[in-house]
Amino acid sequence: MAGEAQPSDRHRQLQGKVLVLTVCAAGIGGTFQYGYNLTIINAPTSYIQAFINETWLERTGLPLERSKITLVWSFVVSVFPLGGLAGALLAGPMAIKLGRKKSLLLNNMFVILAALLVGFSRIAKSFEMIMLSRFFAGINSGVGMNIQPMYLGESAPKDFRGAVTLTSASFTALGLVLGQVVGLREILGAEEIWPLLLASNVVPGLIQLLLLPWAPESPRYLLIDRGDKESCICALQRLRGSHDLSSEMKEMLAEQAAVQGKTAKGPWELFWDPAVRWQLITILVLSSAMQLCGNDSASMYFYASYVFQEAGIPYDKIQYYIIGTGSCELITSMTCNLIIERAGRRMLVIGGYSLMAVWAMVFMVALSLQDRFSWMPYLSMACIFAYILSFGIGPAGVTGMIPTEIFDQMTRPAGYMICGSLLWTNLFLVGMAFPFIVEGLGHFCYLPFFTVCVCTALYVSFFLPETRGKSLLEISEEFNKRNFKTQTCENSWTNLEDTKSTML
Repeated sequence: MAGEAQPSDRHRQLQGKVLVLTVCAAGIGGTFQYGYNLTIINAPTSYIQAFINETWLERTGLPLERSKITLVWSFVVSVFPLGGLAGALLAGPMAIKLGRKKSLLLNNMFVILAALLVGFSRIAKSFEMIMLSRFFAGINSGVGMNIQPMYLGESAPKDFRGAVTLTSASFTALGLVLGQVVGLREILGAEEIWPLLLASNVVPGLIQLLLLPWAPESPRYLLIDRGDKESCICALQRLRGSHDLSSEMKEMLAEQAAVQGKTAKGPWELFWDPAVRWQLITILVLSSAMQLCGNDSASMYFYASYVFQEAGIPYDKIQYYIIGTGSCELITSMTCNLIIERAGRRMLVIGGYSLMAVWAMVFMVALSLQDRFSWMPYLSMACIFAYILSFGIGPAGVTGMIPTEIFDQMTRPAGYMICGSLLWTNLFLVGMAFPFIVEGLGHFCYLPFFTVCVCTALYVSFFLPETRGKSLLEISEEFNKRNFKTQTCENSWTNLEDTKSTML
């Protein structure tokens, strides 16, 4: 008996190692790049603006006006989300034609090109190369943010699907923190080496190119999209070990039968398909709220430096406190990984947005009373950390994994294209609009974000079913009950006879 147990333990250890390799290899070149590229641009802001002015002076013999330098700098910053939008739109076709794993590997071409452009920009005396670099870095981040959770969600076992997919948020937060750390003056944030700082995003891409080829392709993609049952079984054996795979294969074969004869849909087709009406509404609400809640954009960090300074923290030490805010999101996203399979998706999202609404109200009150009470800046500091912690505990991670669970194999890439497009568009719009919101509403600038948090929490509590521990077929059944209240959809997954014949 002991001799039989030993090989079983080895197989479980092997399964764990392959799954960990898949998660880490996908994450380091996927959502990690989004967080990293978002923060490494902050440290060299003044150096790049000086470089823009010097370059223009050498070309024309005239210095640029301060307003024009700011305008050029705004283009440098804004092309990143525009590149992200382009990447989100590319991600769907890439995932369908190349597969999830090959798409992530090919995606590193964009970040290598971005690193080369910015690395040689100062030698070439071209600030336009920095703009192009940020655009290609945005494409890389846009593709990675869509395909990584799709790949992990399709590769993970049902009981750990939430925890595995949620690592996408952990890698985003890790990228944010490491970007802030690497941007310190003591590391790569000095004036002489800012091109090296911006080109350092090539390192995660190279690590992924080394690790990801050893991970298997998504079993669901191999079986349902390509019809390759043998490769699917091989991938499952590598991910699960050698134990019985019959129940999981039955579930995937049932999914394959349900979409037999169908082709992958484009994002525009989802808007006219009644079979995905509530799935579409759900991702429109959740993906929009990710940016419009005021955390994942520049808005909370916009106030962080001001609040820390008002609390008496020396200016040269504020950068270390900013790292603390990013660390909060990293800690909560990792905590969320541990509790998501117990607490469920709905509870984490509802709880996260509800707490954010509370902290937004307290934060606005604290800002308005900042000059009256000496201890108010400390309350504002507490609100900043609490707001970020509340965002990280649920909305930051769960939002990215929801499309994997609520869409079927033929509509999932299109669903992620819509999610990514909304995320990047709203990031751009909030970044542009927030200064005007501050100017118009003053200390009550978080009122729109408070409204978004409350409305999102209410929507999820009334309309989003719990997906924890359910197969993708069962989740689809729940949505079809809403999509087809008074009629039966021909060939839908809720067809009683089909469901009975594919019960596990």
